[in-house]
Order: sequence, then C-alpha cells, then structure tokens
Amino acid sequence: MLALALAVCLVFTPILSGEAPLNRQGVSVGAKAAIVMEAETGAVLFAQNIREQLPMASTTKIMTALLALESPELEEPFVVDPDAIRVEGSSMGLQEGDVVTLRDLAGGMLMASGNDAANAAAVRLAGTLPAFAEEMNRRAEAIGMRDTFFVTPSGLDAAGHCSTAYDMSLLAREALQNEDFAQMAASKSLRLRYGNPPYDRTLSNHNRLLSLYPEAIGVKTGFTKSAGRCLVSAAQRDGITLICVTLNCPDDWNVHELLYERSFPLVSRVELTWDLPKLPVTGGIVDQVPLRQTRQTQLPLAKGEAEGITAEIFAPEFLYAPVLEGDIVGKIVYYKDGSPVAQSPLAAAGECAARTVPSLSWWERLKARLGWE
Repeated sequence: MLALALAVCLVFTPILSGEAPLNRQGVSVGAKAAIVMEAETGAVLFAQNIREQLPMASTTKIMTALLALESPELEEPFVVDPDAIRVEGSSMGLQEGDVVTLRDLAGGMLMASGNDAANAAAVRLAGTLPAFAEEMNRRAEAIGMRDTFFVTPSGLDAAGHCSTAYDMSLLAREALQNEDFAQMAASKSLRLRYGNPPYDRTLSNHNRLLSLYPEAIGVKTGFTKSAGRCLVSAAQRDGITLICVTLNCPDDWNVHELLYERSFPLVSRVELTWDLPKLPVTGGIVDQVPLRQTRQTQLPLAKGEAEGITAEIFAPEFLYAPVLEGDIVGKIVYYKDGSPVAQSPLAAAGECAARTVPSLSWWERLKARLGWE
C-alpha cells in the first residue's frame, strides 16, 4: 500500500521528560533516585535524579534472570559449575554437583536473590562471568539503557557496576513482557527442583511489597552496603501498569506505596480516535467512501499532561469499485515519541457499487468509431 501522507498530531500538554509534575509541586522522597513510569508508553510520572548513575545491587538480577529465561536451553538440566556457586551473600542453596535448569535458576534469583543462581546461570550461558557481563551490556544497549554498565551478574559491588533509576525502569518494562519472568516476579513463592539428585523445594520471595501492596506484581529487591536498599517494583490497577524504582532508599516499601497512590490517579486509558479522510473510488457510482477504525484503540495517558500523539494512515491512493461496507482498505498507526504504540485496521464505512455502462447497438458503435454525429 502507498502511504497517504497524513501524519497528524493530537494536541496535549507534554509530560516532562526530567522533573515530573509531582516534583514541581515540591514532593520528594527519601531516596537518592526515584522514578515512576507508565509501562505501556514509557511516560515518566515522577522523577527524582533519574539519570544519576548509582549502584543497583541485586536488582541487577532482573537482567540475569531475563537472559536465562530467554535461553532456548531453558528446560535442559545441567550440573552447576562448582566455582561459580562459591560466592558471598544471598543464596538459593546450590551445592557442588547439583543438577538444575536455567528456569529454576531464574526462580532462585527472583525469589531468594541467589548470587549462586546468578553466577551459575552466567557461566552456563556465556562460559565465564566477564563474557556474560558483555552479554548483559549488549542487551542493555538494545533496550536503551544508556547510562548502565554491568560488571557482575549478581549485583555484588564491583568497580563501575552502575545504573540509573530511569534505566532500571526500562529494564523492568522489558522484562515484564516476558511471560515467564512476569509470572515468577509476581509469585510470593515458587516450587523449584534442583539438587543431587534433584528434588522439589519451595523458595519464598524477598519482595515484601507483594504482601504489603495488593496491586503489586513484582519485581526485584536489592541491597549492599554501598548501594543501600534498592527496589524495582510494578503494580497494576484498572488495566494500567506502573513501574517504580528507588535506589538507595531506606524506607522503600512505604515510598513505593506512596508513589503508586499518587501516580495511579494521574493516568487513565484514553480512546484514540481520528478524523479519517474519505478514499477516492474509480469506476463507482460515488466518487469516494468514508473510513472507520475496526478496533477499539486505547492508550494509558496522564490526565491533562499526555505527550503528543501522531498518527499515520496507510491506504491506497484510490479504490476500484465495487467497494463493500466493511472491506479492509488500510490501517492507522499511532505514534508516541516516534515509536508505534497502537494501530487499527481501517474499513470502508459505506459501499460503492460499480458504475454500469449502457450497451450500444452495432449502428451506435459504428457511428462512434467513425466519429459520426
């Protein structure tokens, strides 16, 4: 199809890309950095030092678990590397000779924040911890995490290992699109199978927000002495998903609840509609037919402060008759910040029969050919 150059803008007051409305009202929280992001569009609803590079502790394991869950060898049992699991800090209890799968290691990271699980997965996937860190950084770049540098798969302190509140919200947004990750991160406990020989055991989730805040659906906790308490969480209400990140926040549970309660009322699902053109028709009893969207198209937008939305219509330059009502003749695509966020097929909203040509006698055809009156 040829694109009709009909790029147009909905006029809204833009959401701020740096300091968000809550901050302009003088609100701040007890964290070195904090953000609330709407997951579907990436709109920032609250921002506090969101570009400051800081250590992020075990929230690092969001990336490690995601890469593990995306592996084609997710369900394949293997023996853990004995050197990889010799690591300080939180553990899922792996021992030398244990047989495990990458799926269960991801569960061990998201439940018990197992440093042993993160290292075991890293060595399985990339051969060495440094090689896996390179994989983490490649994926971070693809996600758009411009101010992040991964050094360890576990999040244990290391020189240069850092991220930002904004980048970690991007990571959570990406990870929640993985069904396995989303299901695990939302679970208060998981039954995992590993050992020598493997046997079932249940690990509980360190993320207390799942119990404290009924609408919470994840994601990951973190703590080291230098990073302080770090928390990446997500919550859902009325079909809207918000992501909250705090880095070095002593009162993170309460801060996340506060930010959700302030942020959810700012967002509602808005029906996207457009004044659609009529398409020309050749060979029909009418010259053009109107169009309509066939799909209800909604987008979560901040009330009164939604970013500008652009729309582009893709359709032929004209249609040939006959055209039936309901015929799919194109599509409309809505964009936010230059990226497609919603679309709908376009159908003919009316019909157009083909124009009939009256038949001529042989004498009339002959006169027409000879040019006689």
